[in-house]
Amino acid sequence: MVKKPSITVIGSSNTDMVVMTSHFPAPGETILGGEFLMNAGGKGANQAVAAARSGGRVSFIGKVGSDIFGENAIENIKKEGIDVSGISTDPEAASGVAQIIVDKKGENSIVVAPGANLNLTRDDIDDAETQISRADILLMQLEIPVDTIIYAAKKAHSLGKKVILNPAPATELPDELFEYLYMITPNESETELLTGIKVTDQSSAAKAAQVLKTRGVENVIITMGSQGAFVFTDEVEQIVPAFEVQAVDTTAAGDCFNGALAVGLGRGMDMIESVRYANRAASIAVTRAGAQVSMPYREEVEAGL
Repeated sequence: MVKKPSITVIGSSNTDMVVMTSHFPAPGETILGGEFLMNAGGKGANQAVAAARSGGRVSFIGKVGSDIFGENAIENIKKEGIDVSGISTDPEAASGVAQIIVDKKGENSIVVAPGANLNLTRDDIDDAETQISRADILLMQLEIPVDTIIYAAKKAHSLGKKVILNPAPATELPDELFEYLYMITPNESETELLTGIKVTDQSSAAKAAQVLKTRGVENVIITMGSQGAFVFTDEVEQIVPAFEVQAVDTTAAGDCFNGALAVGLGRGMDMIESVRYANRAASIAVTRAGAQVSMPYREEVEAGL
């Protein structure tokens, strides 16, 4: 029987408003788009759904506004079998929203209005200590306050939990945070911001990963788009190739990767197996439009392996 690892995700919940179009507008330009979609999103909620569909027992800790978007967000997450008792409602802030443009190549451009996500505090983390204490892995991103992330990482680390940080969207991070991390999973642009090293191939990825290791994080995985994911640990230093597919919408591909990766590690797969599983999950997600709705189920991923 496949192990069902316990994953707690702390992060954002947004409503994605998506417009499909032929190309991105230039500054000051108005263009006619195509289909409009409104989907459940937010990096935290996306990763929670990805983990749940990959077979994890998932709890989500976040904050929404007292509005229809927040109500729908909680309902959508709950439908995935995710524990929503760690989601609180802020009566004074709107729920987070994201405006997303997707071009004909499947590439996206995103602007996020975080709303209540930015009001997730240390007190909320203390209130959710039960969910953190029972987790095998704690997974976080950067659409909530960095102070809250540091506090949660420190608490989870003190409880002996594996803390994974997906440092997206890209921002500079204090050195203190790295010592609490089991793993960090930046993409190329996030890696460059954190290390000053432009990642183009395995050699440059290794140099950047070494910089992150010296700051205190145990394991580094750099996602490199069509090249795959570079794994850098004390035992392994290699690129795990991506799966070739025709992308329809790359929105939430990184979120899918991280949620699936957490479950793979929680199930006891080794690092390379876990990354290959996550690569396959992400390759399925990009062939579908939307964020949470695009996340594949474990059976789909394993069939593709």
